[in-house]
Amino acid sequence: MQRSPSEPNRTPWALCPPGHGSCEASVGRVLPGSSMLFLCDMQEKFRHVVYFRQIVSVAARMLKVARLLSVPTVLTEQYPQGLGPTVPELGAQGLQPYSKTCFSMVPAVQQELDARPQLRSVLLCGVETQACILQTALDLLDRGLQVHVVVDACTSRSQVDRLVALSRLRQSGAFLSTSEGLIFQLVGDATHPQFKEIQKLVKEPSPDSGLLGLFQDQNPLFR
Repeated sequence: MQRSPSEPNRTPWALCPPGHGSCEASVGRVLPGSSMLFLCDMQEKFRHVVYFRQIVSVAARMLKVARLLSVPTVLTEQYPQGLGPTVPELGAQGLQPYSKTCFSMVPAVQQELDARPQLRSVLLCGVETQACILQTALDLLDRGLQVHVVVDACTSRSQVDRLVALSRLRQSGAFLSTSEGLIFQLVGDATHPQFKEIQKLVKEPSPDSGLLGLFQDQNPLFR
């Protein structure tokens, strides 16, 4: 089948990535060598956002794991002149932030994506779920990448916006995952040389960021 000139360049979900024996693109498998961590706009002026402190704590844990497992990481700041720098508790010192005005991270970090032809999956943390997280995920999905939204590392000012955005992300084909679930996928095996260090990071459960209320059985958006 030929692709029309206007059709986005998508990777067919039915095809397995070269060099892998299983089709992780269809089941959402996460591997360190084909993943990136995206840290979106966790800046000073967003401190008032509901559960901001909690999601930054979880994102900081994801960043520590990414560093232990050599998973490439990109950091963005939305209009830093007005919204301020990245909060220090994220622990992102040493990362050069990409400044942006577009809500999606993708235009600002395009060169990072182009430099990694082996990339298959992006782990996405930050604010706000209904704006920059959603639009980043849609752009990545349009590129044929699988997107894992770290639900305990994303929030919004309005929890209604957060809830509906998570449902919309799932409808669009993104995977909704917890930080711990993704961390254990990345490490893969208790014999991994970094397992003991990672085990220390997940020993304490993630802080409560209001997810239980969002994912109640009676919630029609997640039936």
